[in-house]
Amino acid sequence: MSNSITNRLSAKGIALPQISPPAANYVPYVISGSMLYISGQLPFVNGSLNTLGKLGDTVNTETGKKAAEACAINLLACAKAALDGDLERISKLVKIQGFVASTPEFTDQHLVINGASDFLVDILGERGRHARAAVGMSALPMNAAVEIDGIFEIQ
Repeated sequence: MSNSITNRLSAKGIALPQISPPAANYVPYVISGSMLYISGQLPFVNGSLNTLGKLGDTVNTETGKKAAEACAINLLACAKAALDGDLERISKLVKIQGFVASTPEFTDQHLVINGASDFLVDILGERGRHARAAVGMSALPMNAAVEIDGIFEIQ
């Protein structure tokens, strides 16, 4: 299938990472019926947290967008693990929730989370059009600039 999710990732030079074990008392994903719930993903790239700090202070919007895309890549990595490697079982990305560590004056959280939304629509096609929230936070775990969770409908 030339239009498969895996082929779209490959065409962009993206190899999904192995998921890391949770850092606290939770699981990386839960399947309930036809729904896949993925825990919040931080912008880990090659095993390292790549974007630390707050938007509006030490992190600019473009860097925040790239961090959101990294979170989205990690969402798909979790989905792949949950679905025994078969991303084609994704029927629909229902919703993502984006959390942006930001100063009180920063109001472009929606633009930051576009980094994830644009990537997911690009990779998943029509299946990737989703509802979402983009929320400013005073801090996120491990000083990450962005965290994103997701809900998928699966086959």
